[in-house]
Amino acid sequence: MKVLENKIDFVVLVSVTNANPNGDPLNGNRPRTTYTGNGEISDVCIKRKLRNRLQDMGESIFVQSDERCDDGFNSLSERASKTITAYDSKDDYAAQACRKWFDVRAFGQVFAYKKGKDKDKEGVSVGVRGPVSIHQAISVSPVDINSMQITKSVNSEPTEDGKKSSDTMGSKHMVEFGLYKIKGAINVQLAEKTGFTEEDAEKIKECLRTLFINDSSSARPDGSMEVVKLYWWKHNNKIGQYSSAKVHNTLQISQRDGVTYPRSAQDYEITLTALEGLEPEMIDGI
Repeated sequence: MKVLENKIDFVVLVSVTNANPNGDPLNGNRPRTTYTGNGEISDVCIKRKLRNRLQDMGESIFVQSDERCDDGFNSLSERASKTITAYDSKDDYAAQACRKWFDVRAFGQVFAYKKGKDKDKEGVSVGVRGPVSIHQAISVSPVDINSMQITKSVNSEPTEDGKKSSDTMGSKHMVEFGLYKIKGAINVQLAEKTGFTEEDAEKIKECLRTLFINDSSSARPDGSMEVVKLYWWKHNNKIGQYSSAKVHNTLQISQRDGVTYPRSAQDYEITLTALEGLEPEMIDGI
């Protein structure tokens, strides 16, 4: 397989309707927002979704969530130590990890684990820098967050008198509507180090296009989050014809005249400024 030879930039537009795209555990699991009130989705959350999609596509993933574990290992250290059992150097360890796990090859990983029960085996301290970088997603406009109180109508535990226990109160929070912008890039120099290929880049593209397949939950019902459009710029050289910042800034989004409270992606005017010699591939979400 051919290692990536051309720098890639991308932007994904995502609509959120009556859903919690990324709860903040330090704020009662309310949707994340910036100080200006714009919605926010962390880069860690986006990479989790990409890893899940890659697993759906049959790729080996190192950082697996518990409910999606497919190899029987209970921790990252166990997965690393029992998969890579012999290596000559840190570079050899990193190379084996990149060949084995797609997410290590794409996003990088820090392997820093102490000695296990087998005292003859040394600990591991290896860092891998991945070529795929992703920004946190920010909504184009400030978002309104709705909250509702919820109760349960069944007993969690039996009561001594056999009667129904008191309902437990809780809260559910959701973004009424938001159009979020995810920005990212794929660096060729780092791709050469990890062995990230042209085929790998195409898989990342497909994962971005289908980001919310198999991602539904009570906080994110099916249909509440949608990839509106994927913009994919492939440069004609390793370092890029333009900087990532300049490429990302060619996509400008503003509210249409007369729209005070956006309720759909159609309430925005999307303008793409042309860069000489660099045309994006524009792909609709699934």
